[in-house]
Order: sequence, then C-alpha cells, then structure tokens
Amino acid sequence: MTAIDNAPAIEPPRSPSRPARNRGVNWEKWGWIYMRVSGVLLLVLIFGHLFVNLLVGDGVHAIDFGFVGGKYASPFWQVWDVLMLWLALIHGGNGMRTIVNDYATLPSTRRILKGAIFVAVAALILLGTLVVFTFEPCPAGSPADLLPSFCPVG
Repeated sequence: MTAIDNAPAIEPPRSPSRPARNRGVNWEKWGWIYMRVSGVLLLVLIFGHLFVNLLVGDGVHAIDFGFVGGKYASPFWQVWDVLMLWLALIHGGNGMRTIVNDYATLPSTRRILKGAIFVAVAALILLGTLVVFTFEPCPAGSPADLLPSFCPVG
C-alpha cells in the first residue's frame, strides 16, 4: 500500500450556501424604483408648473388670487398640482426614511423618527389635497366688496 492509498478522500467543493429567499414584498426595491420614476415625473410636473406660472402671459406679475382661482377652476390643473404634491411629499418622505435607516442606530429611535415622517407626510398630503379640491374663490354669501373682480355679484 502506498501513501496515496492512505490519504483521506477529498470531497468535491460545496456550492456556497445561499440564504433562504424571502417570499414577501421587497419594499426597499420598490422604494428605489419609486424614487427614480417619481423623480422623472416630478421634473416634468415642476418645469411645466414653472413654465405656466412664470413664463406664459405676464409672467410672475400675473400671479395673484385671480390667477390661482382661475387655475383651480380647471380639473386639469387640480390634478396636475395634486399629482405634483403627492409625488413630491412621498418622494421626500421616502428619502427621509432612507436617511433615518442609514443613521439612526437604536431601533426605538428609528421607529419614532419614521413614524413622525409618516405622520407629517400624511397630514401634508391630506391638507394640500383638501385645499386644491375645495378651493372656492367666489364663496356664496360673501360681501361683494371682499370678492375678487372676476366673481359674479348678486
């Protein structure tokens, strides 16, 4: 018998063990995708908003209560502004959530900060949406001297 016969058998290399796949929703991936998609949409919405408000007509000098009232009389501009509001607030809230995840070390601190971000974003979305869809530049029963010039009197 030779030394080779007495050598221990060499096992074939094992494949690296892979962690078990999580079958749930990958929220980090969807948050990453949302940030990219909302960023592109926000560029279009914000520059469209700036173009209409600052460059068309008399520019910034035309912006007054009547201008805003006229814009919010149109469902198109209501949807445009609400979409811009929702996308921007959720985009910013998601970015703040990412910063909290990166820098808050204690789980309790992380939970409190993320809860505060959620409450702030939800409250601002609710209030902003209410303002856009319930804006009434010519409220019924108001004194004529307090109404804008474009409101019908009587």
